[in-house]
Amino acid sequence: MAGGVHMPILETKNLTYIYGQGTPFEKTAVEDVSLSIEKGEFIGVIGHTGSGKSTLIQTLNGLVRPTSGQVLLEGQDIWREPKKIRAVRFRVGMVFQYPEYQLFEETVLKDIMFGPKNQGLSDDEAQARAYEAARFTGLKEELLGKSPFELSGGEKRRAAIAGVIAMDPEVLILDEPTAGLDPRGRDVLLAQIAQYHKERGNTVLLVSHSMEDVGRVADRLLVMNAGQLLALAPTKEVFSQGEELERVGLRVPQITKIMGELQKLGLPVDPSTLTVDGALQQLIPLLKERRNLHAV
Repeated sequence: MAGGVHMPILETKNLTYIYGQGTPFEKTAVEDVSLSIEKGEFIGVIGHTGSGKSTLIQTLNGLVRPTSGQVLLEGQDIWREPKKIRAVRFRVGMVFQYPEYQLFEETVLKDIMFGPKNQGLSDDEAQARAYEAARFTGLKEELLGKSPFELSGGEKRRAAIAGVIAMDPEVLILDEPTAGLDPRGRDVLLAQIAQYHKERGNTVLLVSHSMEDVGRVADRLLVMNAGQLLALAPTKEVFSQGEELERVGLRVPQITKIMGELQKLGLPVDPSTLTVDGALQQLIPLLKERRNLHAV
């Protein structure tokens, strides 16, 4: 709070980023985007390939400097003092796609400790952070003494995510964290990210191509299309606009589509249902009711 006024954790104001400005290859990746993200929110970021979502998230932690406009972290322009941009990257942590390719230390523990030590923490503090981060990502303690290259694909992914969580960022941005994992590995990792958010209460932005994934965990969805912000609204509200999403190459979760069709057939169900569990809670009583009618 500043003078009784509530302040978002992250904002962009008229943010534009142009690749290759002034060259024949000039391309506007993000155009005039203004948005506001509250502290503690879980935001799903969606948009088809080339929509500008990757460029947008890279501006949020200072990896990419806007061509024009501003990124504000707790009300302060992150580029106000360019020499301090490294400190911003500790506060807004980024987990890239396939982060396991960035593992390089001789043990998993040292890899997870790398970020906290760069922040100036002592060995003991960095180690405590590493163990806590490993717990959040479901990485077993016995794996911490191994080389990262001995781990399975899913374990490497969790170790790399733990390395960012260990820096205790106020905002955690994950770019397609479940890409390439099998369905079980994907479900487990998503549940762990949701648990981290629930326990820590930090702000999380999850970039995903899976509408099912964001439907399960996100409070609001940030939808990008052709470099522009199409929507930033509650998840159910966005998925209720199925035709609009399909127009920009996206789709609603499969279960939402099914429930919408069932409602059209006259069943009393919620067409904005986002999960299979939510659907079952509605359908099982209906099936029991129907059985009882047939039994009479």
